[in-house]
Amino acid sequence: MPDQHVSPVPDAAGAAPIVDAVVIGRNEGARLQACLASLKGQVRRIVYVDSGSKDGSQAMAARMGVQVVALDMTQPFTAARARNAGLTALEGAAPPDLVQMVDGDCEVVAGWLPAAVAFLQAHPRVTVVCGRRRERFPQASVYNRLCDREWNTPPGPATACGGDALMRFAPLMAVGGYREVLIAGEEPELCLRLIRAGGRVWRLEAEMTLHDAAMTRFGQWWRRTRRAGHAFAEGADLHGAGPERHWVRETWRALLWGAVLPLTALLLALVWHPLWLLLLLAWPLQVLRIARREGDWTVAAFLVLGKLAEAQGALGYAWGRLINRRTGLIEYK
Repeated sequence: MPDQHVSPVPDAAGAAPIVDAVVIGRNEGARLQACLASLKGQVRRIVYVDSGSKDGSQAMAARMGVQVVALDMTQPFTAARARNAGLTALEGAAPPDLVQMVDGDCEVVAGWLPAAVAFLQAHPRVTVVCGRRRERFPQASVYNRLCDREWNTPPGPATACGGDALMRFAPLMAVGGYREVLIAGEEPELCLRLIRAGGRVWRLEAEMTLHDAAMTRFGQWWRRTRRAGHAFAEGADLHGAGPERHWVRETWRALLWGAVLPLTALLLALVWHPLWLLLLLAWPLQVLRIARREGDWTVAAFLVLGKLAEAQGALGYAWGRLINRRTGLIEYK
């Protein structure tokens, strides 16, 4: 098992690895400026991929000396497509050894890149390394607290990273980069393919980025959670038959709590069967169980409620997949 407390070592040629960065964003404003500023002087080259911003983000990035790539918004947008556009811009006569992927609403914490680079230098089998992403304002809303909880993954060997991670460029490109048709969950799907190709993913116990979800409305949280359910179902459809059972459990859990249980209770209530009351008790009991573990009743309630949104996303994907199989409009595999 790799030791996380390492010092930088030279590569085979005795030189430090070349590190570039790819940042993606849309209408991030001051958050993007902070993101780019946190990378300046730490990487050789920054590519910013803009997805149709109307707030002057492209001009601001250009003034900061950053290479700007304007994504073709006449094509269906996905973050995966934006990330690939940035990676493509880095290819050429002098591609980097490592690439730091960053979302434009995140600021890279001082000290992250030296620690992450040193770890990859010392452990050549590790392909992707990530650290702790934190919410900048976790107490601003319950939705921000939920995000901060989501980012807090355990350190050590991992199966996936998030939008922010330091990756080896050559293996990343060898597997074809991100899968562009995915509307969410593109990073875990990429990590799965990298692991199958012989790489490893590692989560360091180190501060990596500050994220600003800026979620203050229920609708924002619901859409984000519904998209997660879509990602679970699509990931299970793509790779669920493999030995990793990629996101199969997450999909079935969402469907059980967010669709099967409430629909069964509703049907039993329509025929006046008393079992429907017992089924409804499962929800508050689940909230109680999670609240005791998390120490936060509000977070617990939203985690249970979120299964409804996840189920909606999963069922939406399944319905769309059924239609697309019949019409041949989209080929996911």
